[in-house]
Amino acid sequence: MTNLTARAFDAEIMDDFDLPASEIAPVLAGLGKVNALFGGHNSTIKALKEFPIQTGYSVSDWGCGGGDALIAIAKWGVKNKLKLKLTGIDAARSAVNFALEASSAHRNVNYLQADVIADADCIPQFDIIISSLFTHHFDDKEWVQLINNMQASAHKGIIITDLHRHWVLYYAIWLITRIFTRSEMARNDGPLSVKRAFKKAELIALLKSAGIDNYNLTWHWPFRWRLIIRKS
Repeated sequence: MTNLTARAFDAEIMDDFDLPASEIAPVLAGLGKVNALFGGHNSTIKALKEFPIQTGYSVSDWGCGGGDALIAIAKWGVKNKLKLKLTGIDAARSAVNFALEASSAHRNVNYLQADVIADADCIPQFDIIISSLFTHHFDDKEWVQLINNMQASAHKGIIITDLHRHWVLYYAIWLITRIFTRSEMARNDGPLSVKRAFKKAELIALLKSAGIDNYNLTWHWPFRWRLIIRKS
C-alpha cells in the first residue's frame, strides 16, 4: 500500500503555470463536474450563508481554476437576489482564459492572473476569500504564507475546502482515473493530490504556525476538510 503517513510534496503536472489550453482545459472541465457532483460548491455556499453574506459583498476565489465555484455562487446569488462582486485569481493564464469563457454569461464575475504567494502585494482587498482543493499544492511553509496573505486581503473571513489524506480516497481516485480518463495529468495529479493533502492534526499545527485561532474546522463527505476563519 502507498505510504500516506506524511504529506508528499512532489510537484503535480498542473503546477506548471505555462501549460497549454489543450492540456489543462479538459482537466479543469472535469474538476468542475467533480466539485458539483460531490457537493464542493454547496459546502462553500453553505459557509457563505453562515457569515452571513450580504448584497454588495466581494468574494474572491484563490486558485480558481476553471471558475466553476464562482459560477455556482453567481447562480446562487441571482436566485437569492444577492448582488455580489466575484473575482477569481489564478497564476495560470490558460486557467484564467478557460474561466473567462466559462463565466461569460455572468457579468459580476471577473478574473485576475496573479500568483497568490509572489504577487500578494498586487492583490486587492475582498470581504471573503474562498479556496477549493487548492491549498494542498503548497508545502507547509508556503501554506502558512498563503493563509497569512489571505488574512491580509480578507475583511470578513476565509473559507477553505481541501482533501483529507486517507487511503480510501487515494485508491478510489486512483481507480476512477484509470477507468474514466486517459489523461496523463488526471492519472498523475488525482492520486498525488491525496498524498499532498492533510490530516486534522496537521491542519491544526499549520494554523497555529500561522497565528490563527479564530477558526472552525469540520470534516465533510467525501473526505474533505472545510476550514472557516473569521476576522471578527
